Amino acid sequence: MSTRNQRLKEKNKWKTLFYGLLSLNIALIIIFTVLIFWPGSRGDIALNEGIREEASSEFFVRTTKENLNDLINTYLTQLQKGSEHQYQVSLEDDVQLIGELPVFSTTVPLAAHLEPLVQENGDIILKLRSISVGLLELPNKIIMEFMKEYLSMPEWVTIIPSDEAIYLGVTEMEMKSNFHIAVERIDMGANNLVFKINVPYQSFGID
Repeated sequence: MSTRNQRLKEKNKWKTLFYGLLSLNIALIIIFTVLIFWPGSRGDIALNEGIREEASSEFFVRTTKENLNDLINTYLTQLQKGSEHQYQVSLEDDVQLIGELPVFSTTVPLAAHLEPLVQENGDIILKLRSISVGLLELPNKIIMEFMKEYLSMPEWVTIIPSDEAIYLGVTEMEMKSNFHIAVERIDMGANNLVFKINVPYQSFGID
């Protein structure tokens, strides 16, 4: 009899533990459910909606100088339609701008070598290394003044003769797709160019 009673006590003990654990699990499930679905205040809801409207995903795209060169010059061809003075860009060990300028009532060939410097905000500064207009000997700043006056540039490009530089506001480019582009890395020697593309969810009609 004693053995039977002991077995019954052990059986009741395990039942008690089982139901205790089951009750604990049910309680935890109820608590988590309440936390997830409990309606927040109006301020919380507005904040969440604002965050969702600005939500986006970032992608990093790696390309080569050759690919980017084709893209840039295709863009410049469209931009310079109807312009009297043409130029193109060649990406080599540095950035080369090749074209023509009207100087002293004549047109002379233009050749500029620029070093690309990536900025923290994703824009680029092209710092002048050397520049020439044919066989004429003119100060760099004067030549860049001619460039600023006669060459057709996108709105997001600024020629700064006083700094002997060209500022490329890449992050200010307006894209029909509503994407946002920033430069992540430019390594001309290693032929490694990386761009960051920010894709807002609203571009796909996701509310």
